[in-house]
Amino acid sequence: MSAPESKEVRAQADLAEIAHFRGFVRENLHGLEVSEEKAMMIELALHEILTNIARYAYPQGGGEMAVRIWISDTTLYMEIRDKGIPFNPAQRLPLDLKEKIRQGTSGGLGVFLFKTLMDGHSYKRDGDENILTIYKKL
Repeated sequence: MSAPESKEVRAQADLAEIAHFRGFVRENLHGLEVSEEKAMMIELALHEILTNIARYAYPQGGGEMAVRIWISDTTLYMEIRDKGIPFNPAQRLPLDLKEKIRQGTSGGLGVFLFKTLMDGHSYKRDGDENILTIYKKL
């Protein structure tokens, strides 16, 4: 049995590049039997992850991020890689959304959103690279 075919895109870890990645995901979902709601969930989850990488992974600037996408059976997988500072979203404490709203502070919702929108995730640090894999059942 062969491994599923995957496609990958890379760009600078910059907020201006996020639209490029979102287009890449849309292009790969085109023609699949994916509801508009699920497609939007996938795209928004990726947007939140890439925004966090662009803003926080490279305090000195100048880094890169990559997204690899593939489908296995009826599940879409996306692997997001960067060589920024180590960050394991699984170690983030669950967000108390009511308290967050009560405080009225901005930010801090990205991890909560992608965990809520997707069906699962895994993280590993391989050498100097963060590797976050997220998936959604189609």
